[in-house]
Amino acid sequence: MRILLIGQAAFAAKVLESLLERGENVVAVYAPPDRPGGRTDPLKDAAVSKGIEVFQPKTYKDDQVFVEYKDLQPDLTVMAFVTDIIPARFFDVPTHGTINYHPSILPRHRGASAINWAVIMGDTRTGLSIFWPDGGIDTGLIILQKEIDIGPEDTTGSIYFNHLFPMGIEAILESIDLVKAGKAPKLPQDEADATYEPPCDDRVAGIDWNKPARELYNLVRGCDPQPGAFALFKGEKVRFYGAKLIEEAADKAPGTILNIDDQGIHVAVSGGKLVATKVRPAKGGKVAAAEFAAEQGLKTGDVFDT
Repeated sequence: MRILLIGQAAFAAKVLESLLERGENVVAVYAPPDRPGGRTDPLKDAAVSKGIEVFQPKTYKDDQVFVEYKDLQPDLTVMAFVTDIIPARFFDVPTHGTINYHPSILPRHRGASAINWAVIMGDTRTGLSIFWPDGGIDTGLIILQKEIDIGPEDTTGSIYFNHLFPMGIEAILESIDLVKAGKAPKLPQDEADATYEPPCDDRVAGIDWNKPARELYNLVRGCDPQPGAFALFKGEKVRFYGAKLIEEAADKAPGTILNIDDQGIHVAVSGGKLVATKVRPAKGGKVAAAEFAAEQGLKTGDVFDT
């Protein structure tokens, strides 16, 4: 079976490695264009190291890109972590169709930031879906799904790297086996249960200290590691990581620093205390919260702005 792989980052590179390890015939990969400074995507690096042809279109709307794609005569296209918009005409070219990985239990959390929103919205379970893309935003027929629990201290990072990354590799391989055997299901999504959320970026990552403690805690966890939920101190964004929630009443206004110790910066929230163990200032990388506080002169009684 002639397989094309479209994807990016470490996930797609690991998919390629796994396909090759079991002897699959990967005829080409599609990776993002090289970034400024000549930095290349891990998928491209992995493909080049194995002598596999690499395509890096700036857009999939170009007719010449589509012609080149058809000329590869794929039997199956595998989409592994794809953020580009790919026109529906690409999906029907392979003789066995196209399959796509999405890190949620569709139809819940369609969109580019599915893991973030599962945590932000307080879900206790999430998972992944492998589906047949149809040109809509994560609206295709389902092949298979796998579920996991979201723990009370999980972050987007822990869910992805500890669970949905390795499970996703296995699910893609399982789906390919089903396709080969002619047994891959095509199960419709229930539109009544569908949700769609926008990308999780700074437009949604700002902390409003007036919101309930649990809601703020979920926001910080859901934005960890990217983009990092932020508050303002002296007009500069300070991003919070490694959050802990202490559900006991604080006697100060929300956003007030209650204490700074080796555990981190303790901040009053409505109905509890939020502890940030690490922060990232506007300039520089992540540091221990106590170290940041010492450098910036933060003290008990100071207030983070919304």
